[in-house]
Amino acid sequence: MAAPAKSLVVACANCGTKNRVQFDTALEKQPICGKCKTSLPAPSSEPVIVTDSNFASVVESSHLPVLLDMWAAWCGPCRMIAPTISILASELVGKVLVGKLDVDANPRTAGRFSARSIPTLLIIKNGKEVDRLVGVQTREAILRRLEPFVS
Repeated sequence: MAAPAKSLVVACANCGTKNRVQFDTALEKQPICGKCKTSLPAPSSEPVIVTDSNFASVVESSHLPVLLDMWAAWCGPCRMIAPTISILASELVGKVLVGKLDVDANPRTAGRFSARSIPTLLIIKNGKEVDRLVGVQTREAILRRLEPFVS
């Protein structure tokens, strides 16, 4: 895998301005938009919650590749892979945006990607699906599939 990014570009949810956020600084204090001064989301070592309403602003506008876990609370295999997804989120901070989308609460996005079986892990780069893993996967298997998309 590539070395962690020292900065990333974050689009402001309020005005749409793209802001370069220094990763180290963002972990210490809340970044704000240079144009409208709205708080920007700080890089997180936890998976980001993705919904039908924020999918475009979180996933499609991400300058990082996105690993999106499509899951449901009632799904045993989804609960089995959840710790792996959390570990990857902390390991890949600044290199990959890791998100979770509850398919029951967000049927529009789940339908858009034809998530027929869960867990489904989507790899999205530049707003487009570039790979998909279905079912419980090991950390190593997920990293192997992510590797070509991490710069």
